[in-house]
Formats: sequence, C-alpha cells, structure tokens
Amino acid sequence: MTLLKSIVVCLVLANAGYFLWARGIAKPAESPAKIVAAATLKLASESAVAAHVTSADMGNSAAPHADPDAGLLTNVNRCISVGPFRDVSEAARAATTLRGSGYDPRQRVADGDVWAGVWVYLPLPASRAAGEQALAKLKAGGIDDALEMPGPNEGSVISLGLYSESKRAQARVAQAQALGFNPGIADRKRTGNVYWIDIDLKPTDSLLNPADLQGESGRIVRLEVKSCPSVAGAAL
Repeated sequence: MTLLKSIVVCLVLANAGYFLWARGIAKPAESPAKIVAAATLKLASESAVAAHVTSADMGNSAAPHADPDAGLLTNVNRCISVGPFRDVSEAARAATTLRGSGYDPRQRVADGDVWAGVWVYLPLPASRAAGEQALAKLKAGGIDDALEMPGPNEGSVISLGLYSESKRAQARVAQAQALGFNPGIADRKRTGNVYWIDIDLKPTDSLLNPADLQGESGRIVRLEVKSCPSVAGAAL
C-alpha cells in the first residue's frame, strides 16, 4: 500500500506541474540574445539626442555640396564704393553726409576717368569763311567764350561752354537757339586722380542711392555704386 500511495502522489504532482506549465505560470528562461538586446535599450530622451546628433552629422556631411553663396547677404558685411569724385572737397562733402547717416566712410584715391561736365557745342561749318561768320555771330549775340576746338568725334567744333549745372547748360542751349543755331550736348570726362568712398554695409542695410549725395543745388553729379576693389587704394 505504501508503494501504491507513493505512485499516486507522484502522478498527482506531475499533473499539477504540467498544468502550471501549460497555463504559463512557469516562464522559460530567456535566451542570451534577448538578454543582450534588453541591455542595449535606451531612454526616449537618449534616443532623441542620438537622432539629433545623427541629423547634425548628416547636415555637416552635406555642407560641401551646399550653395557657396547662401547667406552672403545676411551674415557677411558688404563693402561698396561710391564715386568717382572729381576732387577731395567733393569727396569730403559726400563723406560728411554719409557720417551723418550713420555710416563710416573711408576715402581713397585712384586713377580713372571722371565726369567733368556737360559740353555744349556746334558743328563747325564746312568752309573756313562760314566758320568765322558763325563765331562772329555768336560773339555778337553774347556768347563771348565760343571757340573752335576738337570735337567729341573726328573733326573740330565750336565750343559754347562746359557746365556742371543743368540750368546753365540749358540756358546756353536756349541762347544759341535764339541766334538760329542748333547746338549739341555731350558729357565730357577727364583722366587723372579721382576719389572714391568705401563703405561697409551691415547685412540689413540697403544699397545707397547716389542721388542722396547731391551736393550743391542744381549741380549735376555722375556717380556710381559698385563693389569695393579687392585691394583698396591709398586712404586719404
């Protein structure tokens, strides 16, 4: 009987163990691979940081292929030159105006062509006698400074004056027309030392308007705005 009871007890224990195992109460040991995977898990914040670093690395690797001119107008100061001015006094007046507007102008001298004024002239008649008659008529009409000189093109002309003010040039044209002549006008330039003003613009500054540097009332100014040279001329 004792042996029989032992057998029955073993069968009951075996059935109970099988029942517990089938219900999932007893879990199998995890495999080494799963243990390693669990050990490498990261917090959500750590994952976000890693993603950010990865994005930054990708951006840096793509930087050499980006547009080299991107951001020039927003991150880099621009240097512009205003001129050319005929003499130091004109450049100094313009520099004073720019300082009053909050800029820090730098003057420099360079070789080049500068506008000298508006030239009023008459084509010279074909014959010598006709030319002398035209000069005599002009002088009799009050244009005493009329004289023969080389013209803007090949050949000679009768010069009626060089003017830096628009009103004076127009008045001389009207005076010659009243005498029966039809004068022409042309810009005259001279070669020699000219003066420029260099200015560093902030990223938010707009380009200058040369008309804002108009000095004397009615005076004609032929100024331009361009990029500063790579090597600036001698500063004044």
